[in-house]
Amino acid sequence: MSAVIEAVPLGALQLVFWGAVLVAAAACTVFAVRHHAGKSDGDPSDPLFWDVFWGSAVILPALLIPAVASPPAGLALAAAACVSGVAAYRTSPRVLGWYSSRRRQREELPALQAAANVHNAVLQRWQRYELDPALAIDFPAMSDVRRPETAAFVKAMREAELLKTLAAPGYLQAVDRLDAALRCAEAAAGAACGEGPSPEAPRSRSASGKA
Repeated sequence: MSAVIEAVPLGALQLVFWGAVLVAAAACTVFAVRHHAGKSDGDPSDPLFWDVFWGSAVILPALLIPAVASPPAGLALAAAACVSGVAAYRTSPRVLGWYSSRRRQREELPALQAAANVHNAVLQRWQRYELDPALAIDFPAMSDVRRPETAAFVKAMREAELLKTLAAPGYLQAVDRLDAALRCAEAAAGAACGEGPSPEAPRSRSASGKA
C-alpha cells in the first residue's frame, strides 16, 4: 500500500514534466516553422526540415514515453500538444511581428542616432539666422516664409519634428529632406554658411570671417 502511495506523486510529477516538455516543444516548433516559412529570401526548405526534425526529436519521445506507461495519459498529452500547437499558430503572427519590429529597431538604432545628430545640427544652423543679429540683417530671406525656399524648409522642419516625436517610420528620409531644404534656402538667400550640417563647419566659417 505504501509503495502505491509513493508511486502516485512520482507518476504525477512525470506527467507534469512530460506535459511541459511536449507543450513547449510543440509551440516552439510551430513558431520556428512559421518564422522560416514567412521568409521570402533564399530557399526555406532546409531550415524548415531542421525545424520539423528537431521538433519531432523532442515531441515524439515526450509523447511516446508516457503513452507506453499509460495510454490515457498519452491521449491527454497528445491533446495538450495539439492545443499548444494551435495556440502557437494563431498567435505567431503577432509574436513574430513584435520580434521583427524589435530586431529592426536594434538594427536601425545607429542610423536613427546619426539622423538625430544631423537633425540637431541643421536646427542649430537655422537658429543662427534667427539669433545672430548680423546674420539676420545680412540674410533676411532666411526668416521670410513668403519665399518658397524658406517656406519649404519650415515645412520640412515641422515634418521631421513630428516624425521624431512620434518615432514614426520615414524619419531618416525626413532629415535628409530637411538638410536639403536648408541648403536650398541658404542658396536662394545667398548665405555662405550652409555647406554642411555639422556644428564644426559654422564655427570654422565664423572664425575665418573674423580673420
